[in-house]
Amino acid sequence: MGAMSRALLAAVVPFVLLTAAVPSVAAPLPGGLGPCAGPACPGTFPPVNNGPFTGRDEAINVFVGGTFAVRGGAAEAEGKVVVGGGFDLAKDPGGSAVYNIGIVGVGSRVPPPEGSDFLTTGGSVTVATGQRLLADGGVVRHAGPATGTITGKSVQDSAAFAGFAPLTAQLQAASTCYATSAATGTAVNQGHQTLFTGDGHSALQVFTVDFDLVGSGGGQQGIAFTGIPAGATVLVNLTGDARKIVTYTGGLDDTDPVNALRPRLLWNFPTATSVTIGGLSQFQGSILVGNPGSTTTVTSPGTAGRLFTTGSLTHGGSTNKGQELHAYPFTGDLPTCASPPTTTTTTTPPTTTPTSTPTSTPTTSGTSDSTSTTPSLPLTTTTNVAPPVDSDSSSGLASTGADVGWLTLIGALFVIGGALVTVLVRRRRQH
Repeated sequence: MGAMSRALLAAVVPFVLLTAAVPSVAAPLPGGLGPCAGPACPGTFPPVNNGPFTGRDEAINVFVGGTFAVRGGAAEAEGKVVVGGGFDLAKDPGGSAVYNIGIVGVGSRVPPPEGSDFLTTGGSVTVATGQRLLADGGVVRHAGPATGTITGKSVQDSAAFAGFAPLTAQLQAASTCYATSAATGTAVNQGHQTLFTGDGHSALQVFTVDFDLVGSGGGQQGIAFTGIPAGATVLVNLTGDARKIVTYTGGLDDTDPVNALRPRLLWNFPTATSVTIGGLSQFQGSILVGNPGSTTTVTSPGTAGRLFTTGSLTHGGSTNKGQELHAYPFTGDLPTCASPPTTTTTTTPPTTTPTSTPTSTPTTSGTSDSTSTTPSLPLTTTTNVAPPVDSDSSSGLASTGADVGWLTLIGALFVIGGALVTVLVRRRRQH
């Protein structure tokens, strides 16, 4: 081999080896769900507050594959809400008679864009007599009929949910896949708290929990994490037919250590038919419920994170008053899973006139043992940012873009490698 050939080979081989060692790119949630979407996203989501808006978020904050029932003393759901079935508002008498959606009095204060769809349903919207659904500044788009008092713009559209329907199967498949991830740490119920101990180095910290996170007699207890590297994604798989979390961990001002994990913390319930989130805290992290036959009941004073369930959701109960769902993004790097094709949607302008008009001014309310192993699914070694998303401003669904930089580099290296082989073969024939 001549000097020129050896030099060319020495230049190409390291690049070939580099491309062979490129880690698999981790995936976000299906449909690009999770991160904030749109040009008005804030650089940082503030703690729960009642100050001025700090941005606008076009992404879905609450997705419900089944029905959404507002009960008890529930007060509001912040952000864009999409429901496959009907939306039913029937709170307990004697308390506040309103339920805010889209824009709320207390939360991240990052609502959907003005004039966009705050609530989308594949069924009817039913508001009990004497109660009000407040969507001021936005649109309530419903496939079925709407009854009761609804503020904002109410539009009946038989295809309202059609573009979002594939998300149910995609989320179910993802939830099932995430549950197969090998645990990297342990979760132990210590009586007064559940302690999650990570391995201290993995970019994806995985915990498998086959028990309820509750105190003695089903009461409240703490939640604590240790051994979690900075920037790591935390995936908690809660297995079993019924799971309950009742905790006092998680505050309003983000001083609690668990609050710091919120953007990259996902609680995954792959098979449960009954999920309960309660206690007297702001529940931190995003929630994914994968069983379409499930019912999730949220009675905690507040949640801080996305809430995606393929089943039904009941918001509110008698244990607390003024329960709220707050809009906070999920930006974690999850295992790459085979799932139904990601679908984006485009919402066309309404073809019908509004079925109701604003009847009141906005009213807001305040908040008041598994063995450590190396994950078997592909991980990314980059943990500081989530993949960028490209959103559809009218639907709130976002799709992730391909990493074309790596593809271009790999293609170029194949071309260089082919050229090297050609040179070597020609020089061999000449000799």
